[in-house]
Amino acid sequence: MDPTTTGPLGDLRVIDVATVIAGPGAARYLGDFGADVIKVERPGSGDTVRSLGWRDPRDGETLWWKLVSRNKRCISLDLKDPEDLEVMLDLCSTADVLVENFRPGTLERLGLGPEVLWERNAALVITRVTGFGQDGPYSDRPGFATQAEALSGYAAISGEVDGQPLLPPIALTDEVTALAAAFATMVALHSGVGQVVDVNLIESMLQMMGPLVALYGLTGEVQERLGAGIPYTVPRNTYRCSDGRWVAVSTTAASVAQRLMAVVGLEGESVATFEARQADRDRIDAAVAEWMSSRTGDEALEQLAAADVAAAPVYDMADIFADEHFEARGAIAEVDGVPMQQLIARLSVTPGAIRWAGRPLDADAGDIRTELSRRDGGGPHRC
Repeated sequence: MDPTTTGPLGDLRVIDVATVIAGPGAARYLGDFGADVIKVERPGSGDTVRSLGWRDPRDGETLWWKLVSRNKRCISLDLKDPEDLEVMLDLCSTADVLVENFRPGTLERLGLGPEVLWERNAALVITRVTGFGQDGPYSDRPGFATQAEALSGYAAISGEVDGQPLLPPIALTDEVTALAAAFATMVALHSGVGQVVDVNLIESMLQMMGPLVALYGLTGEVQERLGAGIPYTVPRNTYRCSDGRWVAVSTTAASVAQRLMAVVGLEGESVATFEARQADRDRIDAAVAEWMSSRTGDEALEQLAAADVAAAPVYDMADIFADEHFEARGAIAEVDGVPMQQLIARLSVTPGAIRWAGRPLDADAGDIRTELSRRDGGGPHRC
């Protein structure tokens, strides 16, 4: 195996029978670094992400599909059909990982439960991505990102002080869970033992709450909504400049806070420490907002950069595409004519690669079936 062409995971085969974003996203990350990911879809309609969101005007496929299913080969199987089920069992026998996101118990009812699969392939890692986990009072509920964002505490702290709790305008929970599932899958593979990886949306988002769990458990305190602010960093906000541009500022480091206070003309005991600035939040925030509003975005950013203050313009996608740093880093790749995010990380010796965007339904069925028919028995796929 040549890791520079196949990627560091080129000796792994992953069967992706999950749908939408979180489970398939985990398989995508493995595929990005060389794993042979075989996407199994229902005949006819395929994965529901094929009909989710914006479409490529050239071929009608959704942009979500092309992103989340990049580097995957596609085959359609009806898992309720005995012949197709046998193909699925054969695929799992050749695989290192199975990724699924059925409700708990569904895999077993299909005849694909862990014990059945381990009889054929004892080393198989079975990554199960659900809304609430494989057990617990909520485990039988259908799981979606919105529920996780509401139940994890995320929505409660998002929004303006007197406003409604806000949900993220992106598929935040699905993306976080995809990363968590990919990480946990690699840990399980490293163990060398066939096992179930139980990953769910609600607990993945709970991880994002940081010390808020400990804060309530020890003191009974809950974080309130503060708009773009956070309780322990003052100021931290977005500010509108005289030309209508927005600038984001954070002062998590004490030295940065002191430099910003000097720039906007604040001094004294009320701005000297984290605790003092927290107590004087409204006055400090108003002073920074007034300073920003009297300058254009370029003027504000130039002065803040000269003072070594952590600040940045608030970008939309047009700004990102035009920015020299994103361009220099190659942060946006073009795959089959579709711009999309580059690999999530660079490896200096064994890099990954984006080989193709999401492919048409059942596009690789012939090759995959031929490979299975030629298999001489025994063990998972290895290069």
